[in-house]
Amino acid sequence: MNRPAESEYAPYYHTYVGKVPEGNIIDILKRQIEETMRLLAGIPAAKADYRYAPGKWSIKEVIGHLSDSERVFTYRALRFSRNDKTPLPSFEQVDFVKYANFERRALQDLAEEFRLVRAASIALFQSFDEEMHLRTGIASGYEFTVRALPFIVAGHELHHLGILRERYLIQ
Repeated sequence: MNRPAESEYAPYYHTYVGKVPEGNIIDILKRQIEETMRLLAGIPAAKADYRYAPGKWSIKEVIGHLSDSERVFTYRALRFSRNDKTPLPSFEQVDFVKYANFERRALQDLAEEFRLVRAASIALFQSFDEEMHLRTGIASGYEFTVRALPFIVAGHELHHLGILRERYLIQ
């Protein structure tokens, strides 16, 4: 799957896609989940509800947000790959986190859910052929190609893991 051009997704996602290194996107997604699971396994349960500032998400909420967002992005990829031309709405990530009750769950449970979501995402992305990669659809008022979505998934994870390392896991 070739890297998408900037014209293949909404401008908001340029930062995410730009974080993704060169290489096979499926291999990148597989490596990412291994790295993420190692990182999360090293976070003590006592720190899982930590927020680096008032009003910011906790570590648990960040991980839950990654799962929710990946589900939304892969759902878009599924719909567009099937040539569904129904415009899809945006999703309000703040409300998703607010009403998800991530604080009631164990960090390791959220981490395992994220691992399973990623495994399902990889299976879906691997199922697409070249024709499907180039299909398009509308989400949040912007046109996306199917092939842009795994890059958005990977870049979104890189973005949030960078924040976790820089602002939450400082020793």
